[in-house]
Amino acid sequence: MATFPVINLEKLNGEERAATMEKIKDACENWGFFELLNHGIPHDFLDTVERITKEHYKKCMEQRFKELVKSKALEGLQAEVTDMDWESTFYLRHLPESNISEIPDLTDEYRKLMKEFALKLEKLAEELLDLLCENLGLEKGYLKKAFYGPRGPTFGTKVSNYPPCPTPDKIKGLRAHTDAGGIILLFQDAKVSGLQLLKNGEWIDVPPMRHSIVVNLGDQLEVITNGKYKSVEHRVIAQTDGARMSIASFYNPGSDAVIYPAPALLEKEVEEKKQVYPKFVFEDYMKLYAALKFQAKEPRFEAMKAMETNVPIATA
Repeated sequence: MATFPVINLEKLNGEERAATMEKIKDACENWGFFELLNHGIPHDFLDTVERITKEHYKKCMEQRFKELVKSKALEGLQAEVTDMDWESTFYLRHLPESNISEIPDLTDEYRKLMKEFALKLEKLAEELLDLLCENLGLEKGYLKKAFYGPRGPTFGTKVSNYPPCPTPDKIKGLRAHTDAGGIILLFQDAKVSGLQLLKNGEWIDVPPMRHSIVVNLGDQLEVITNGKYKSVEHRVIAQTDGARMSIASFYNPGSDAVIYPAPALLEKEVEEKKQVYPKFVFEDYMKLYAALKFQAKEPRFEAMKAMETNVPIATA
């Protein structure tokens, strides 16, 4: 069994650059996931984010979650629950405009910290998109431009806590799905595991690693690369011991961005393989995804293909 890909970004600056780019390429083509070390975000900053996120959960969310568990009769489950997740979450929107000031219960320190966190993650996401362009043979900035649309990308962070669960065989922390958007950067708990991805029909653990950032590719990168890179199904297993923290930042296309396979990637394979992915407005895809998140992605692509005639022609 191949080991989960871990990329040391520092090695891009030296003689191991080519080998590191090859590792990234392999991870994108064969895993849809990889883990970054030495990504440029200071360790002490990440420690502060983790500490304050866990403090906020304890103070403001833990009791609410316990009451929800009680009200939904989830304590002594006999049958499997398939329409709900064992998680406590809130969502921060950063772009096109921030909603951080509107989220209740956050301290001023936490708001300021998460704004700074978002800026660091946005910069890293854009650096990664350019590395992907380099590996794909696309001009630098192509993916960023594809995501921007007329008004820039959408970017947000889902802050989740997965409390200890007495019946992890009956309910998932988060049900299996692919991510709808572009590139996802996850800062996860260094001690409590639970995240798994599906590879060759087997569920594989994404190892918790202190100060790492886990990267996974969303449905939009699958479309733009014409299937060269694929979004991968993943899930979170609830654990009986320990609360798992997960902070996932989603760097996605703008709602009005028109998404379609990069022409440069089609030309290379036009003889042997027809374009299999549709052209659509990202917001239309998201409306469909909202209803079908926990189902296979292929019918979503087919549904968008059926709507293609209504998609405006993108202008450069």
